[in-house]
Amino acid sequence: MNDVSAPAIPAAPFSLAIDAMGGDHAPDIVLAGLELAADRHPNARMLLVGDESLLKPQLAKYPKAARICEIRHASSAISMEMKPTSALRLRDSSLRVAIDAVAHEEAGGIVSAGNSGAMLALAKIVLKTLPGVTRPAMAAVNPSARGDVVMLDLGANISCDTRNLVEFAVMGEAFAKAVLGLPAPRIGLLNVGVEELKGDERLRRAAEILRESPLSDQFYGFVEGHDITAGTTDVVVTDGFSGNIALKTGEGALKLVSQLLQRVFKTNLLTRIGYLLVRPGLERMKEWIDPRRYNGAVFVGLNGIVVKSHGGADAEGFAAAIDVAMDAVTHSINEKIRTRLAQVERLMSAPSENESAEASAVA
Repeated sequence: MNDVSAPAIPAAPFSLAIDAMGGDHAPDIVLAGLELAADRHPNARMLLVGDESLLKPQLAKYPKAARICEIRHASSAISMEMKPTSALRLRDSSLRVAIDAVAHEEAGGIVSAGNSGAMLALAKIVLKTLPGVTRPAMAAVNPSARGDVVMLDLGANISCDTRNLVEFAVMGEAFAKAVLGLPAPRIGLLNVGVEELKGDERLRRAAEILRESPLSDQFYGFVEGHDITAGTTDVVVTDGFSGNIALKTGEGALKLVSQLLQRVFKTNLLTRIGYLLVRPGLERMKEWIDPRRYNGAVFVGLNGIVVKSHGGADAEGFAAAIDVAMDAVTHSINEKIRTRLAQVERLMSAPSENESAEASAVA
């Protein structure tokens, strides 16, 4: 990911609004994560939202976090089980107050480990989407053989049309530039094969638009599931249904490999000795694929940076989510999305070759 040391202070009074009450282990893990983040972002200012009577004494235990944080009281919190419809009615929740701070341009973005459904619903209603964006998408970074790869959508949109996929490609490019620091990230469309005739009409039309757009030099074409971990492209675009399945399958595969390795090395004395010999390499591999490094999914396409931390994240994981949000804010990801969308809007509005042929036949 990008170098996160001492970024410039964003234009808003606060760099980020932090939902201190969201997540399985809030607020302890949130404060511990901010303590780590303070070393990486010494110029940042954080708006810490939650129960002031609870947060004030606890924050005193984290002097580095206390230096960059200002507490704003919120009288309630949204539980992980609460339905989005109920969360929308709770105007004094820590999540709602934090999102309101972004909407009022007091903060450049928000980070929360709380209820993801409530977070997306609130963000869409309060912040609304960027001009030209029909649907926000969930984007996150995953490991690959060639480095990090951005995937979107990961579950926010189960079914998508051609326009959605092109928008996701635009947003994925901006995300990769901001978070991975890539000047010209390569983009692939996830499909059932790499041949041009594979997939349905929406995929083929999206590929056609991207080949004709200002992103043409960066558009690789269709990619398959194995290309995600191979690092064939820097950005993988898909609908939320396929993206979420791919994400959960990858997570399951990593857990399976870890369990099998433990089983193998505990087989007998020789395998235990073998483990001692390869342990340094295994520790390096474990660090490389550590899920805490990749914590922090961004709902891209909204009027403000919205980052969802895993609900069960530890301090390192929550700090990583803050890193992602700071990268997105300081590198003006939304301005990059606006610029690109304006460039491809004409192509998305134009009829496809099939539609043009049908219109000519009717005429």
